Formats: sequence, C-alpha cells, structure tokens
Amino acid sequence: MKKTSLLILVLSVAALALFQGCDKKNTVAVDVAAQKKLRLAFICNGPKNEFWSIVQLGCDFGARQLGGVDVAFRAPANADSTAVAQQEIMSDLIAAGVDGIAISPVDGETQTEFLNQTAAKTLLVCADSDAANSRRTCYIGTDNTAAGMQAAELIKAALPQGGKVILFVGHPNAQNAKDRIQGLQDALAGSNLQIVDTLADGKQSAVAQKNAQESLAKYPDLAGMVGLYSYDGPAILNAVRGAGKAGQVKIVCFDEDTNTLAGIAAGDIYGTIVQSPIEFGRQAIVRMGKYLQGDKTQLAAGKILIPSRPITKDNLAAFQAGRESALQTRVTP
Repeated sequence: MKKTSLLILVLSVAALALFQGCDKKNTVAVDVAAQKKLRLAFICNGPKNEFWSIVQLGCDFGARQLGGVDVAFRAPANADSTAVAQQEIMSDLIAAGVDGIAISPVDGETQTEFLNQTAAKTLLVCADSDAANSRRTCYIGTDNTAAGMQAAELIKAALPQGGKVILFVGHPNAQNAKDRIQGLQDALAGSNLQIVDTLADGKQSAVAQKNAQESLAKYPDLAGMVGLYSYDGPAILNAVRGAGKAGQVKIVCFDEDTNTLAGIAAGDIYGTIVQSPIEFGRQAIVRMGKYLQGDKTQLAAGKILIPSRPITKDNLAAFQAGRESALQTRVTP
C-alpha cells in the first residue's frame, strides 16, 4: 500500500508539473499573439504626388495613434496607374500575409471580381474612391457627388454670364470621377453653362496639360475649365498662362496642390474643392486596426464620409493657416 501510495503521489506531481508547463506555454503563445503587429497597407490609384503624400502622412499618423501597426504605402509605377498594376500590388501584399488593405480603385466595376477575391483573404476597405458593388467592408472618403455639386457652384459663380466648359479627369471610370461628373451635371442642369467635353489623361500631368492646350485651340470661346483630380489644376493653369488667357478662362479644380493654392492667390484660379486626404489615410489605418482588434463598429456603417469644402481667394489664407497647423501637428511625434 505504501508503494502504491508513493507511486500515485509521484505520478500526480509529474502530471501537475506537465499541466503547469503546458499552461505556461499557452500563456506565452497568447501573449505573443497579442503583441503581434498588424500589417496594413494603402494602395493609391496613381504615382505619388502631393495629394498622395498627404494621404501617406495620414497613414503614418494613424499608425502612431493606434500603435502596434506596420503600414505599407504602395503606388503604381509612374506610367502604370492601371487596374492591372493595382492588382499586382494587391497580390504581392496578400502573398506577404497582410492583415488589411485600403485601396482607391482605378476602375471599381472592372476590378470587382478581383476585389472580391481579395476581400475573401484579408480585410478590404475602399478609400478616396469606392467599389460599391464589391465585397469591400467599407468606403472612407469624400461624398464625391456632393463635391461635384460644390465645384459646379464655383464655376457658376466664376461665370455668371455662362459659356462653354470642359472637364479634365484622370480615370473617368473611377467611382470618384463618375460621381464628381454626375454632381457637376446635376448642378449645372438648366444653367447657362454647357459642358462641351470631358477629357481623360490617365493620371499623367503632361497629358492633362496637353489636353488643356488643345482645348484652348479647339474652342477659342471656351469660358471655363474644371480639373477633377489634384494635378489637373496646375496643368490647366500652365496651359492657360501659356495661351495668354490667365484670368480670362476661369479655372475650378480639386484639392490643395501647392501650385493650385498659389494660382488662387494670384487670381488665375477661381477656386478649388479641398478634401481631407490626411483623414483618408489616418481613418483608414485606425479604423482597420481597431476593426481587426475586435471593434467591428469601426467599419459597420459601410460608408464613412469626410466633408469637402470650397476654397477661393476669400478664405484661402484661413485655410492655409489651418492646413499648416494640422499637418505640423501630425508630423510631430
């Protein structure tokens, strides 16, 4: 009996030690999992420019705000801002095991199938431009139809006498472009302003400037030009100045490119519709991170709309002061 009792005691102690050892290993595994950094990515819809640099700044700020996140910011090659180029980037990120991707689709309709495949493998969010028919979890960005209507109000104010207007855009099939055009058309319906053409440039500034130069030659009585992407404003401005028609042909554009703001200050650009690119990046990263950490409310709305606003010479100084302060706050760790 004594030998039996001793054997039971030895086995019990061994079993307890084994259980404690396993429990310790499990605890360590849980701790390692909890400390694992999330890997998130943002894919823009063209080569890096001033607009996308601000979005990237927002991504970096969001990563610092959230903590425990690595962010990869990816842009198509300089002359290759196509759906295929974006899909190659997404494929590489999926292969690398990324936890979530935010993308501004070049053509949401033709990319739907691939976006759905991506959404089956990782968290997918659209930012800046949507792909509403895809299985993306959420869209984060401007209400682009409303922004198009804001641009229409600016061009109406710039041209109360009416006249012919041409639109300039990077990717006409991108949802943000289609929505802006729709907003412009809706707001100009019944007015004395006529949209006579819409010209695409594939997100190449040199092509945008050439389009503007050719338009000025084709339409000697052209009254206004509206640039729907950030680089379009400076490209149009160069063409108008080169033709000696600065101030005569009214320009309305989008975003806060430095040359656009300088053109407004000089009186050669009537106004611009500014978005909030830093918030596109910040909110995409913070919301994806918190969602993956368990807070599903972060993306539950399906659409998170960030307001846009018109900037003219009247409110330019106040905008620039606020912009500088906001950017500085986010740059400082």
